[in-house]
Formats: sequence, C-alpha cells, structure tokens
Amino acid sequence: MDTKVVVDRVDIENPIVFTSFPGIGLVGTIASSHLIMELNLEWIGVVESKDLPPVASLMDGIILPPIRVYQSSELGFVLIHSDVPIFPHIAYEMSEKILDWVMEIKAKRIYSLAGVATFEDKKRVFGAATSKELLEEIKDYVEIFKSGTISGIAGSILNECVARKFPGLALLGETLGFNPDPRAAAEVINVLNRMFGWSISVEKLIKEAELIEAQMQKLAEQTRMQEMGRKEELPMYG
Repeated sequence: MDTKVVVDRVDIENPIVFTSFPGIGLVGTIASSHLIMELNLEWIGVVESKDLPPVASLMDGIILPPIRVYQSSELGFVLIHSDVPIFPHIAYEMSEKILDWVMEIKAKRIYSLAGVATFEDKKRVFGAATSKELLEEIKDYVEIFKSGTISGIAGSILNECVARKFPGLALLGETLGFNPDPRAAAEVINVLNRMFGWSISVEKLIKEAELIEAQMQKLAEQTRMQEMGRKEELPMYG
C-alpha cells in the first residue's frame, strides 16, 4: 500500500486520538498546532504516502515531515497533525490506514478537529458522532451538527469509523469561510478543556490571531483551491 503510519512507540494505554487536516478556516490545523506548541508535545512518528506533496516544513531549522504523530503522556492522547491538504484520491486509503493503526494501539475513540462554515459566525462549536450514545456524551459541550456534510479526510475518517463500528466524533469550529480563523480554533480548545477537565491556555492564540492569520494564509489558499476544485457545492462542510 502507498500509505502507512510509522510510529516508534505509544506510551499511553488506550489513548484518545485526535486528527487534524487542513480544511475550511484551518480551524483544526490551528487548534492542533497550538496544542503541539503549548503542551510541547512529543513527536513520535509520521504518516507517509507517496501521493503527499513533495514538501517538508521547518521549525527552528529542523525538518518536519508533512503529517506527524504526537503524544501527550500526561493528558493521555495522541495527535495526528497535517501541514498539507490531503488530495481526495488518497483520503480513503489514508483513512483506512489511520483506523488500522488506531485500532492496533487500542485507542478509546477518535476525534476529527475541523471547521464548519456558516453565515452567522457566532464562534460556536458543533459536534457530530458515529452513534447516539456518543452524541449524549458531548451534547452538553457543543451544539449538535444536525444536518450538512463533513468533507475531505475528516469525513472519510468518520465514515471508516462507522464501517468498523469504532467510536468516532467530530468537533467543528464555526467560521465564515476559508480565511484562517484562530478564534474558532480557540473555541474548539475551550470545548476540549471543558470536556476533559484540561486547562490549556488559548490566550496566546487570541493575542497573536492576526499574526497566525498572516502566517497561515498561503496554506488556506491552497486548501481553498483544492476544495473549489470539487464538483459538489455544499452549504456546510469541514
């Protein structure tokens, strides 16, 4: 197969897994980037595919592959974070490989962190899940995303969860459009804080919102072009 998860080790028993790929408003990407920096997460592996763009990110002179896997032993979670949009033709295979690995490490459940476009931009966080029981668990923290679509790999991961009867959820930060939206990402982190009893600060995220928007603008444009290339036009999606 062309896609594989390469991880040295996972030090957490039955972890929660979060996934974040560039999508509308880069909500999930900004949220996961903040988690990586704020918590100083440990980098433990990568997701490889020959169909990924031939790019490497840089952080303080260190090469970072485009899709990386991190862990927080203290908070008990694993994070899969992507710096690049995922082309539709590899989304299904990548979703399968991610679910293979998630089940291999005996994870409890998987959360897709993404964005959702509305015309109101109240900075709400919407939730969706693969079962009514899971919706019951999150209904006090989010607004239930009753209708619409979750596109891209965030959606295909959840579809794979349904097929395998694996617990999957989505946390979708409300945003107006494709422009990077750090404030929506901050609201997603605030929901995580309430759900799990964490105290991850979003002060820096809010304070540096304009700088983050400028830094993320090129990735947002790449994501926008990819989404606009799709034939379907849907009113709400991640």
